[in-house]
Amino acid sequence: MLPTAELVYDTSMAMVLGRRERQEDAVVSDFSSGEAFGFVVLADGMGGHAAGDVASKIVVTEVFSKLKLQSGDPEILEPQIGEVLEKAAVSANKRVGMYARERPEAHGMGATLLAPVFIHDRLYWISVGDSPLYLFRNGVLERLNENHALMSQIDYLVANGIMGREEALNYPDQTCLTSVLIGREIAQLDCRTVPVQIQEGDILIVASDGLQFLCEDQIEGVLRFTQKRSAEDIGAALMKEVQKLDDPCQDNVSLCVVKVLGQGAGAVVTDQDQIVSRTQNYNNASITIMAKVTRKKKATG
Repeated sequence: MLPTAELVYDTSMAMVLGRRERQEDAVVSDFSSGEAFGFVVLADGMGGHAAGDVASKIVVTEVFSKLKLQSGDPEILEPQIGEVLEKAAVSANKRVGMYARERPEAHGMGATLLAPVFIHDRLYWISVGDSPLYLFRNGVLERLNENHALMSQIDYLVANGIMGREEALNYPDQTCLTSVLIGREIAQLDCRTVPVQIQEGDILIVASDGLQFLCEDQIEGVLRFTQKRSAEDIGAALMKEVQKLDDPCQDNVSLCVVKVLGQGAGAVVTDQDQIVSRTQNYNNASITIMAKVTRKKKATG
């Protein structure tokens, strides 16, 4: 058995429509009360394609169900986490393809996938597409997962002297995805099977690419300002910053904030999770926020 640190997680999910006609993101999380285990599943339906909202729901439902079936004993799950995650992605990909083949109007639909799994102080994930997984630690924001978009391939070519920087800046369709769940062979799949160690005070952001209308410096700035606050407050602050942009092309945004807490004094634990669901309005746009936290009662003498 791997050594563990005693941690609990404060989590909150939020979604906003942006300037799109429908919500094509889907996100769900599952963090058990009193256990240092949990996971998030997020999918972003392919914009501009038929039934992108359906594709994201298919992907989230399929991956969530696969992980939930395996979540009863994290000590058994962990040694086979890579196999479980990859099989879940492949199954979701097949489901999307089956749906599209049976319905001509859904031809071409697809979705990204991002599914991080937290086991004690260890983080694993699987991702396909461009939905980012961020780690904020000691005031610094870092993207953990791969970006399966053309721009990341161009960055590689520039860094290795294969393409000039001026050519790269003018290259068309840099946001085009190089891998997505669309029912065909998965071109690129980022499956992290060697854990990233997480620690008290870390903040993880699981998001659709709509959050990236904010640059990473802006996201980092919000997190520096709100890092001592709850996951719900952090999620609301990020969404408020997105709304302040008032970008006429703003994409759907969905995210889950996971704040890592220690089980020491002032941390958390009641017998039941506190679950909060509410709607806030910014610039005439609704933001749905769902927060969950496991709190530990302070000892009294």
